[in-house]
Amino acid sequence: MSVDVEGKSLVELLDMLEPAPTPAPVPMTPQTWGWAVLALLLVAAIACAVHLYRRHRKSNAYRRTALADLQAADSDVARIAEVLRRTALAAFPRDQVAGLHGPEWITFLKQSADKISISSADAQALVDAPYRPSLPNPNVAKFARDWIRTHKAPRRQ
Repeated sequence: MSVDVEGKSLVELLDMLEPAPTPAPVPMTPQTWGWAVLALLLVAAIACAVHLYRRHRKSNAYRRTALADLQAADSDVARIAEVLRRTALAAFPRDQVAGLHGPEWITFLKQSADKISISSADAQALVDAPYRPSLPNPNVAKFARDWIRTHKAPRRQ
């Protein structure tokens, strides 16, 4: 298979050339089973993380609602007491929280959250607020905000 190239010009010789064949496309599938297993494990880990994140968001939805209600209450101690009571009823078993009042209620609030404190005057204002008019108290609002954020709700099955 020889080609006669004698007496041909450079342009004629270039016209005789055939284009180079295009290579086969590179496959995007993994070359080994290890990569496929790794991809499946990665998808499973992402699905597990999304599930845990959604479960966490759902279990703390009452906190976000309570914080929004607390912000709407501003420093009105009666409304703050109501928000605290509703939040405690949402987080803890009803039989553990519903019957608490007075000093027992304040003790429960202090024991169910770490490292928060309230002065005795502010605690008394919180206890009395649903029953008698009171002045706005930003210390009670701060205590309520800290309690809502940090209380340790028991795990539910």
